[in-house]
Amino acid sequence: MIYIFIISNISAFISLLIYHTHIFQLNSYNEIEENNWLRENYYPILGRNLGLIISALFIFIFSFKFQVAGLIIATILNILTAILNREKNSKIPLKYTNRVKRMLFTVCIMYIIMLLFLIIGHNFLYFAVLEVICMITPYMLLLSNTINKPVEKHINDGFINDAKRKINSMNNLTVIGVTGSYGKTSVKHILGKLLSKDYNVLITPGNYNTTLGVVITIREHLSPIHDIFVCEMGAKSLGEIKEICDIVNPRYGIITSIGMQHLETFLNLDNIITTKFELAEALPDSGTVFLNYDNEYIVNHHINKNIISYAVDNKNSNFVPYDLQVDENGSSFKLDIDNTPTSFKTKVIGKHNVLNITGCIAVAHELGVDTSTLIQRVAQLEQVEHRQQIIKKDFGLIIDDAYNSNPSGAKSALDTLSMFDMTKIVVTPGMIELGDKQYELNKEFGKQIADVADYIILVGKKQTLPIQDGIKEKNYDEKNLFIEESMQKALSLAYTLKTDKQKAILIENDLPDNY
Repeated sequence: MIYIFIISNISAFISLLIYHTHIFQLNSYNEIEENNWLRENYYPILGRNLGLIISALFIFIFSFKFQVAGLIIATILNILTAILNREKNSKIPLKYTNRVKRMLFTVCIMYIIMLLFLIIGHNFLYFAVLEVICMITPYMLLLSNTINKPVEKHINDGFINDAKRKINSMNNLTVIGVTGSYGKTSVKHILGKLLSKDYNVLITPGNYNTTLGVVITIREHLSPIHDIFVCEMGAKSLGEIKEICDIVNPRYGIITSIGMQHLETFLNLDNIITTKFELAEALPDSGTVFLNYDNEYIVNHHINKNIISYAVDNKNSNFVPYDLQVDENGSSFKLDIDNTPTSFKTKVIGKHNVLNITGCIAVAHELGVDTSTLIQRVAQLEQVEHRQQIIKKDFGLIIDDAYNSNPSGAKSALDTLSMFDMTKIVVTPGMIELGDKQYELNKEFGKQIADVADYIILVGKKQTLPIQDGIKEKNYDEKNLFIEESMQKALSLAYTLKTDKQKAILIENDLPDNY
């Protein structure tokens, strides 16, 4: 019976280990984020460990008599724990990278050492300790991460140096860095499209905007045929943009925006501003930084660099679109290029997208792309996936803005929704990673939603409390407000709602599995 119990304990341990490794990966292996997550999810974690807690109690109670009965009950509870904590369909599955494998190996060694020590001890109460070991799996992962740091640093340094050598060997390569609290992925895609006729362009794929993501892109995708490397640069703390710049040596930089995104890890706004401008500081004297002068934090930050500014509202900028028209079919505007009024049309909708396109036109013009090519390329632009992407449906349309919501982008998405003469439905779990501004900004978001939406479907009762407070302040009709426990159920409700007109459904953000 002892061996069966041990096997059941191992199965519970493995199930919890995989679950918590997945969460740690979603938290970017960031110990601050992981500790915050563990603190905020204390009760759900307690629920996951409930079987182990009861099991440990039964082992203690039956330690003096009926030990076999205690082990049988504990074994059953371990099996239930393993089943309940097994990996289910995840939005973003666990990626078994080499780092994850090394971390799992270290944790398993720790577990085996403790298991052998307890078995050798020949004390029935030690079986209760085995249950406790399963409960502390997330802290074993954090310890494993600390133990592995020297090895990880050595491995990463090797990859980084290899990427540096490759970049430095390509004398004719022009690197354009793109950073910002939001908008950088859209700008990366737009810029790649505008430059692709005149140049062989590589852009960082997907969300490869961390140091190691950029290193992987260089080592696996960059080749001597490339003329331009558009490098998206993300950060969650001071120094991370500089770290990427030290690898790629950008000649040009674009700072798309500065806002409260990742305030939880940056700690304050000054750190966010400093980090984003690490890109500008890394440019050579002959380089140029392109700045969004509609952003108050950017326009008020002074640097001694060559600057080309762009904006929609700030008329004191180098590139400012005018005669701007936006409707459900697309956008049109004019720009003065070399003092010549030039008309642009695009299928992309939204004022914020016109701003991003304007910034990319400024960069492409600086790199010598002629005006006729720019007109043609802008007309060919498609919406970036999950970033106010319009999807036509039989019932109307979906505005898919599910990626990484922020206060500015959410307001822009609501402005886009308001253009449609349809029944307007907003589906959202709210915004995250806003630090001590999270309640305030989500409450304001709730007020903005109430001003636009005919129906509101919130995802997660606890997560959306600030939004609910904002909606209530607007005296919104409660019969048109719904709260669902998952995005899947929320969307199902949105699709099946009976309305007099066709529906325009805005999906504003979709949180990963650690929320």
